[in-house]
Amino acid sequence: MTTVLITGASGFIGRNLAEQLRCHYDVTAPNRAELDLRDEDAVQQFFKSRRFDVVLHAATVRSSRMIGEPANLLADNLRMFFNLLRYQNCFERLFHFGSGAEFDRRHYRPRMSEDYFGAHTPADGYGLSKYVCSKHGEALEGVTNLRLFGVFGKYEDWRVRFISNTCCRVIHGLPIVLRRDVRFDYLDVDDLAAIVRWFIDHPPSERAYNTCTGSPVALSTLAKVVAAVSGRNPEIVVRESGLGTEYSGDNARLMAAMGGFRFTEMAESVGRLYAWHEAHKEEVDPALLRFDG
Repeated sequence: MTTVLITGASGFIGRNLAEQLRCHYDVTAPNRAELDLRDEDAVQQFFKSRRFDVVLHAATVRSSRMIGEPANLLADNLRMFFNLLRYQNCFERLFHFGSGAEFDRRHYRPRMSEDYFGAHTPADGYGLSKYVCSKHGEALEGVTNLRLFGVFGKYEDWRVRFISNTCCRVIHGLPIVLRRDVRFDYLDVDDLAAIVRWFIDHPPSERAYNTCTGSPVALSTLAKVVAAVSGRNPEIVVRESGLGTEYSGDNARLMAAMGGFRFTEMAESVGRLYAWHEAHKEEVDPALLRFDG
């Protein structure tokens, strides 16, 4: 059976991948206490007697409007990536999850293609960390960047992630609030897991793939979808007029590699996520609900 190491298994993407891939592969998914990728000695000890067919590198330090940009973000993200690469002889393939932030948020344009990478160097720490990892990985055999844009699903941070935040606000009787409308390329985390499975079973020919739907959707549209699946009639508030800068990718390379893929309809994905949050409503403190729009 194919052996798979998932880093960042306590995070949103890593946790979902570990949960969904365990029935298909021999999965090892250590938490930070079991494997701190920032610790060079700990990584060396971990790989001392272990070998893997595939590594899915989902561990990352992120920034948000709630926490700002941690001072150690750039250093920690690079240290984790390069500490893994020091033991490339212990695995056959490494898939790291990049970000559309690699294109530099100051220069986003609709449906950015892989060829747009490198046109600009990100000014923010998160984008720069992903940019450096992707740039270095381009020159290495067996290293592939699955570049993500917007991924949503259970276990994401409901305090700041728009779709989960919106579901939780409606469940707790609060209005849906957008700072400003904008179009995002959102991917259901279950679809991401299916795409990852395909790549595990079909070694890629390219070094980077925009892993997205290629069909951006406005936050105002998503708000209406949440309202519809809820069966309620929540107020929808947009605080600023006009559209913000679109954040989306061209997925033609991904679709050509896979021979096409049927993405889950947004209403189905949102309906499933809404039901999950409703079943876990006691875990949400309404006082902590914020909006990210």
